[in-house]
Amino acid sequence: MMAAKRVVVLHGGTSDEREVSLRSGAAVVDALDASGLQVDAFDPRFGVQALARALEPPGTVVFNALHGGTGENGSVQGLLEVMGVPYTHSGVRASALAMDKPASRDLFAAHGLEVARGLVMCRDELAGCDPLPRPYVVKPLAGGSSIGVVILQAGDARPVPAPGTGREPVLVEEYVPGRELTVAVRDQEPLSLLEIRPHGGFYSYDSKYNSDRAQYVEPEDLPDDVRAAVLQAAVRAHALLGCRGVTRADFRLDDTTGGHRLVLLEVNTQPGLTRTSLVPKLARQAGISFEELCLWLVGDASCLR
Repeated sequence: MMAAKRVVVLHGGTSDEREVSLRSGAAVVDALDASGLQVDAFDPRFGVQALARALEPPGTVVFNALHGGTGENGSVQGLLEVMGVPYTHSGVRASALAMDKPASRDLFAAHGLEVARGLVMCRDELAGCDPLPRPYVVKPLAGGSSIGVVILQAGDARPVPAPGTGREPVLVEEYVPGRELTVAVRDQEPLSLLEIRPHGGFYSYDSKYNSDRAQYVEPEDLPDDVRAAVLQAAVRAHALLGCRGVTRADFRLDDTTGGHRLVLLEVNTQPGLTRTSLVPKLARQAGISFEELCLWLVGDASCLR
């Protein structure tokens, strides 16, 4: 299945999600070690020249376990394209589009996928008014792992911008009540679906990376047509962005008023691969072990030679 002789796992980096990436990379190295491949890890913070040396031997495939920043926004992907080194997960365009939340929202909405009502504004503008009825969500234009995400409830004080961040643009979205659903897509096919039930109401960074802070359940009470719609929307979003490999789509399902309003939040082209991350859970639910998933990703990248 694989033409790769050696796999270099990129992990770490310089983004706010560095610690998560280090954990993802360590899990991937462990999973691939038993495959018979030569597996090495490399932290891109050591620079482009060091990376080029690490990728010199013929037959090398990069397993991209970076999260956030240049590892996820198409920059590293573009560098690897120029170097002629195959790599896992999505390419330059899909990575850049998915990381740019306003751009991906516009793309999804233009093709009939519902997104939350929202707008882009500067942080200091939030100090003077509420742009949407509360509760509403304030999030960075790019990034993941819920870093920097704030939900403003009725009675909360407006956020005061940190020094130097006042003109920083942020995405402000309506808060969609109801249930949090997530779907993994592999090679244009949905793997499975889970409902996330965080303790405390918000699926925060802490909830995502501490296994006792949330429950992950197969939502058996979902009507068949709603379940099918969620899976179809995840595949559609994956295809619209031009993704390859494995992605994860996150949704809110508002069933609080008797209907089933499905809202697409985002698509993650570099989903977490720690042992407690969602994609490994979704793969296991589909009967695919973490080791099998990692090997498939390497094989998928090898086909791009």
